[in-house]
Amino acid sequence: MSEYKHRPVLLEEAVKALNIRPGGKYLDGTFGRGGHSRAILARLSGKGCLFSLDRDPEAVAAGNELLGSDSRFSIVHGNFADMERYVREWGVEEGLDGILLDLGVSSPQLDDPDRGFSFMGDGPLDMRMNPLQGVSAKEWLAEAPERELTRVFWEFGEERHARRIARNIVTARHKQRLETTGQLARLIEDTIGRREKNKHPATRCFQAIRIYINNEMANLANGLNTAIRLLRPGGRLVVISFHSLEDRLVKRTIREAARPGRVRKNIPQHPDLKPVLKPLGRAIKSSETELSVNPRARSAVMRIAEKLG
Repeated sequence: MSEYKHRPVLLEEAVKALNIRPGGKYLDGTFGRGGHSRAILARLSGKGCLFSLDRDPEAVAAGNELLGSDSRFSIVHGNFADMERYVREWGVEEGLDGILLDLGVSSPQLDDPDRGFSFMGDGPLDMRMNPLQGVSAKEWLAEAPERELTRVFWEFGEERHARRIARNIVTARHKQRLETTGQLARLIEDTIGRREKNKHPATRCFQAIRIYINNEMANLANGLNTAIRLLRPGGRLVVISFHSLEDRLVKRTIREAARPGRVRKNIPQHPDLKPVLKPLGRAIKSSETELSVNPRARSAVMRIAEKLG
């Protein structure tokens, strides 16, 4: 199992939000290193079960090592956007009692320079959640046109200097291929300088590249809509996001599912147009106590909704 430790964010709040029934069926769509999964299992009886997914093969290996001997637990190497296929394979026909999605990057992924997610240590430019699949950040940065680089930095990183950074990347790669996170971070810093206190100038571009490489926003949109379908009446959807793009999508999806469909005046409402979700409370953020021991939780936002009958 990885030497890099992971501290689950909003642990007690997330488990409470799931409103766990001892004999229920639950899905942890982002296992990570199992902090949330272990807490869920601790509240299940022998009749309950927990299914889990993760795109990262290292996380799946950790899951099998930590919890593989528990007959109530199953984990599969897969994307939560495809959860419906896995739920069918698990034979769950009556629906799930709760689904948890803890988005973003786990601490082991951030702390291991070889994964290429962070500029805090110099490592190969990879950034893939599943390193066995898809194009790495290095490969994309070597070929992407300037216009595409600009779009990605602006759309997924909200980077004001996207065009200038993209232009300098294209210029630099003609002389030397960008191979490491350190090279890219230095290029961005040299391009725009340090303008924000306590925030590295490469932060937004690294976020943007990671989101693009892993198709995170499309996967989230698909995963949320699928989760809503798979929940049984009274089941809970709990989502923890870590940047404004994710949170806006989660908030909008829940809000739209909580509204009745639009109908013409004086025409009776069709049953299919009834709301399917009920938002529960406001967005929840980490307490000062949690932040004191886990600063990475500072951007976490949790939203909760319940499936209507």
